[in-house]
Amino acid sequence: MLSEPRSGRLAAWGNALLAGLVSPDDAVLAIVGDDAVHRVEGLPGEAAPVGLTLALGRLRTLGVTGLRVALPAPGHPLGLSGPPEFNARALEAEEAVICHGAAFGLVPEVHEAGPAGDVHVEVVWHCLPVREAPPADVPSLGEAERELAEALHDATEVLSRLDVAGSGPVAEAAIDAYRARAERGREVLAPGYPPRSVRVLELAQRVGLLVSLAHERGHGGAVSASEMAARGDALRPVERTARRAQVAAYNSVVEVRERGR
Repeated sequence: MLSEPRSGRLAAWGNALLAGLVSPDDAVLAIVGDDAVHRVEGLPGEAAPVGLTLALGRLRTLGVTGLRVALPAPGHPLGLSGPPEFNARALEAEEAVICHGAAFGLVPEVHEAGPAGDVHVEVVWHCLPVREAPPADVPSLGEAERELAEALHDATEVLSRLDVAGSGPVAEAAIDAYRARAERGREVLAPGYPPRSVRVLELAQRVGLLVSLAHERGHGGAVSASEMAARGDALRPVERTARRAQVAAYNSVVEVRERGR
């Protein structure tokens, strides 16, 4: 959760493109990011994988009016609506994009290629049928914001008591890197997203950072089995809350558009 999920970039910039707020070239450039190339496989009418520009245009002609994010984890099908085959693929990837307006979903498959020191990343998005139904367990922006504040407060108390909240040079370097990234590009979401969506996503990413640092530090000061169990109990709901908030932020443009209709 220290970096934007690929499904988040695809949904955010795909929504901006569908709304006519960015050009296809700008959208694809933002979606690909540091990866070498993205392709889409399984699009109706296409026998072979195609580039993102063609794929996004084809999805529009198929009736897609918006894109939502799913960030599932074992026991938590966050953002998914079925069928089981699609859910299984999305759970394996830990993310997916669900099309609104047409019953399709996109699941990324990531490949690394090249020699050591010069590795590049290629992504193939598999286009698969999905069930048209409300996504699982996605809160509103307001709910997500309240949940994040409560979860962060509760978890910070527990983790601080167990000396695993994240401190020392490694944690400080990670926090500095996060702040530098945030200051370098304030466009956390694509054009068209309301300020509240940006605020919720930024807070969710900060909460995710704390969870990641706590995991990276191992058991920290938790020396007994009960203390380690308490740490795990504190981290699980916080991580779940942060994922729910990320999904709420990415999906907010589609939700607002639907309420307006």
